[in-house]
Amino acid sequence: MAPLGCGAPIAGWLARSRGIRVEPEEVVVVAGTAQALTLLHPVLRADGIDAVAVEDPGSLGTRQHLRSGALATPPVPVDDSGVRVDALGATGARAVLLTPAHQFPTGVVTSGERRRELLSWARNGGLILEDDYDAEHRYDRPPVPALRALLADHVCYMGSVSKLLAPALRIGWVIPPSRHRDALIDAKRFTDLGNAVLPQLVLARLMESGDLERHLRLLRGRHRRRRDAMIKAITEHLPGAVVHGAAAGLHLTVTYTPEVPDTELATAALARGVKCQPLSWHRQLPGRPGLVLGYAATPPGAVAEGVALLGDALRELA
Repeated sequence: MAPLGCGAPIAGWLARSRGIRVEPEEVVVVAGTAQALTLLHPVLRADGIDAVAVEDPGSLGTRQHLRSGALATPPVPVDDSGVRVDALGATGARAVLLTPAHQFPTGVVTSGERRRELLSWARNGGLILEDDYDAEHRYDRPPVPALRALLADHVCYMGSVSKLLAPALRIGWVIPPSRHRDALIDAKRFTDLGNAVLPQLVLARLMESGDLERHLRLLRGRHRRRRDAMIKAITEHLPGAVVHGAAAGLHLTVTYTPEVPDTELATAALARGVKCQPLSWHRQLPGRPGLVLGYAATPPGAVAEGVALLGDALRELA
């Protein structure tokens, strides 16, 4: 009798979409990437790791998750090629959390040279926690290989269907290095005895039937139109603003020239009914002000209207 759950379909999906070849038993099904990080807290500490370096700018929520597990989060600057590996080495951290396929929030894709530097750093005793954030949502570039496909024994790979189907499903996966697998499975077992089976079987059917790929093709077309509407509106209503990360993902990051704190601009936008995140929320180091603007859940017309209101707020503050 076939085992319950979706380990085998996930393994097949990752082989087709991300070039990751794993056996079904290597896939640990979790309740999203957030739970994956929580389960990793005791696993990392048991391995003597008390700090996980993070990208800067990088996800505020991820940083909060790590700190809730008593792990330090030294920042590592991100430039146009990805995380700076020289700065990573200077932190002394033995682990780093990365979003190399589509860095949050800048949208940078880690370059080939940086990937080689990262793999060299990992071979010297480092552990890469790879959050394959937004990897499926790409519009103007071909897919890039996951780091896990290049160096399995030094990469703990994490993904989920939150951005592909719905966050409320709470289904994700972790593929840890073999030395951490048993400890991670124990952490999952003692936390909740495993994910509910019925949602896993639904996901398995979607993956095995090809419906998930068809759904993804539909989403790409829809999101591309919304992204294009946002870029057009930014050009019209935020002249001089610089758009980052347009080739993939479900958001744009915008930096602007007036010396207006991004927290003030986000507050003024919210008062006009436009919700966005200040870029400074996602920084530990100093940097230019900016905003993170999501477009996935908003039709093109509403996207344009929201950016126009954002432009009004910026001009008033400036």
